[in-house]
Amino acid sequence: MRSRKAHPMSPSKPESFAEVAAGEELLRSILATVPDAMIIIDTSGVITYFSAAAEQMFGYGSEEVLGQNIRLLMPEPDREHHDDYMRRYLETGQARIIGIGRFTVARRRNGEVFPIQLSIGEAGTGDGRVFSGFVRDLTEREEARVHLEELQNEIAHVSRVSAMGTMASSLAHELNQPLTAIANYVEGARDLLDNPTPDILETVREVLDDAARESVRAGQIVRGLRDFIGRGTAERRAESLPRLINQANALALIGAREMGIDVDLALDPQAETVFVAGVQVQQVLVNLIRNAAEAMESSDRRRLSIRTQRLSKEFVQVSVTDSGQGFAPESLDRLFEPFFSTKGEGMGLGLSICRTIVESLGGSIWAEQAAGGMTFNFTLLSADTEDSDDGPASDLSG
Repeated sequence: MRSRKAHPMSPSKPESFAEVAAGEELLRSILATVPDAMIIIDTSGVITYFSAAAEQMFGYGSEEVLGQNIRLLMPEPDREHHDDYMRRYLETGQARIIGIGRFTVARRRNGEVFPIQLSIGEAGTGDGRVFSGFVRDLTEREEARVHLEELQNEIAHVSRVSAMGTMASSLAHELNQPLTAIANYVEGARDLLDNPTPDILETVREVLDDAARESVRAGQIVRGLRDFIGRGTAERRAESLPRLINQANALALIGAREMGIDVDLALDPQAETVFVAGVQVQQVLVNLIRNAAEAMESSDRRRLSIRTQRLSKEFVQVSVTDSGQGFAPESLDRLFEPFFSTKGEGMGLGLSICRTIVESLGGSIWAEQAAGGMTFNFTLLSADTEDSDDGPASDLSG
């Protein structure tokens, strides 16, 4: 609709009835397409306008709520106190929500209470003051937040258990043989000292008995810890690899947005479905993405690339590439060893856990120098064995 400017020296020409009607029709069309619910009430709290989005959000038809008090859409205790809030504002002019907005809850027709973002404005009309409220349903956002928290907790739990399992296995491997040898040597020494003087023999026997018992006890503790935290076989099923990557990427980069990391996803449509334990794959991805973010902290260019590729009927490959400083060549062969770390404060378990998980899922993991950074690759079993060309998938990285 073309706007008109009135001549500065002449009065504005009054709009015709057709123009007014066209303006009202345009306004109704705009309000009908606004995704947020719009509700208008008068100073008594009576609903005078209820948009189509409000009908869909609350489950009421406009004819059911027009003339009703806005309390109808509120749960307790707001329902009980709303008139007092309105009266206090009209008497004092002190706004608690109007012009400010807030997060609160509302009530649907079926009684369901749901989270909303409420913004309220005030306007004067020929009939007095009215209040317009825009309501945004936050149910999906709240469900996504809860799901992300649950996923974060689940991945953290798996990470802790895997870390303990890896540590226990390594300790058992490294300590069990020397502990067994100590026990054998101590018991042998005790037998060889059967003929010395009675006083010496008694003293040596007591000391060696205690040493043997403590050595055997230490070995039992290590073996018991390894058995107690045994990982077993995680449940596997067909999972969407893009979904696992997107969720893990969102989780891993929480708190790192201010670093200005440019994330590039190149996902091969032929590598869509994998046969895995989803939370374990996400643990691997979270670990690799966080490592990549840390590697780029001192870099001027911070680019994170995540790529998938169909290798064959049986396998797909996932690659995580950063633009960080990389590793010294002599470190590459040791990156996946337990307790080896290039970080001053690192425990050296993260990549070892990744290798344990990937290999338990039937794949393999390796690292290689990339142009201006590092690439970590790992393979997973494909859940889709149909492959038209029976060869590597085409390069979709652009």
